[in-house]
Amino acid sequence: MGRMHADEHPIDAGLVRRLVHGQFPHWTGLPVTPLASGGTVNAVYRLGSGHTVRLPLTGGGAGDITKEARVLTSLEGLPVAVPAVVALGEPAEGYPWPWAVHGWLDGEPALEGRDAPARELAGFVLALRANRADGPPAFRGKPLFTVDTATRRAIEELSRTDEPFDAATALAVWTEALDAPPWTGPPCWVHADLMPSNLLLRDGHLSGVLDWATAGLGDPACDLIPAWNLLPAAARPVFRDVVGADDATWARGRGRALSMAVIQLPYYRHTNPVISANARYVLSELSCRSVPTASTAPRARSGRAGNTTP
Repeated sequence: MGRMHADEHPIDAGLVRRLVHGQFPHWTGLPVTPLASGGTVNAVYRLGSGHTVRLPLTGGGAGDITKEARVLTSLEGLPVAVPAVVALGEPAEGYPWPWAVHGWLDGEPALEGRDAPARELAGFVLALRANRADGPPAFRGKPLFTVDTATRRAIEELSRTDEPFDAATALAVWTEALDAPPWTGPPCWVHADLMPSNLLLRDGHLSGVLDWATAGLGDPACDLIPAWNLLPAAARPVFRDVVGADDATWARGRGRALSMAVIQLPYYRHTNPVISANARYVLSELSCRSVPTASTAPRARSGRAGNTTP
């Protein structure tokens, strides 16, 4: 995977070994292995057999380290495993930001379009929502109109690439979501980034949920995104029924999934194949990916990639 952000700090296994040796010498000598990941905020390395090291790629993600630690110690009663925060590291060795060591969770990341445990996923969403602990605002927990400008700009950017993309359908989905009544209940606990790569499966069952930096209190619609970024169409009604989403919340969730996909794809389509593939899956599930005809394909290939910030 190529460099995703212009302001990324260079990170490699040697840096991780030096940081670990300098601050947690009892782990010196453990193997350090880079992990293939679709993540966009942190570089992740496996440390020995029982831990992962997470280092923000840019300054924008540096604050997530301590926020995630607070979130993970606030929640209880979840039906799946979440990472244990084992240690928090400090800037050193030329690396300028805090970093973290988490406990390793066994499991395989979910894959979009495959059979997925819709009922278990809905049960997790409900269990998280039932938490009553205080928490920060969720990253995607605000009303949809707060990302209207970014979403429309991304739709326009994506329409000027060579991606087979139906901008008119995307705008129709987005308009329907904006027109849906907003959430008027109390803010709920949400994860806010239920991408397939953050969902771990064991023997076909949901076993763990990763990456809690975006979690907090907000509109529960943002935790409906797996209906379009993970589940096949046949499983979608089961998820909706168990999670109890009314028409307005379902429409806002669909809009949130669309917004994420159209913002991610122009930015990551040449640097992050995992995120790009997922964005394309979402757009296909929302009928926003068109197949170019022979007459339109040459013109589509002349488009340029967008630079919408994720």
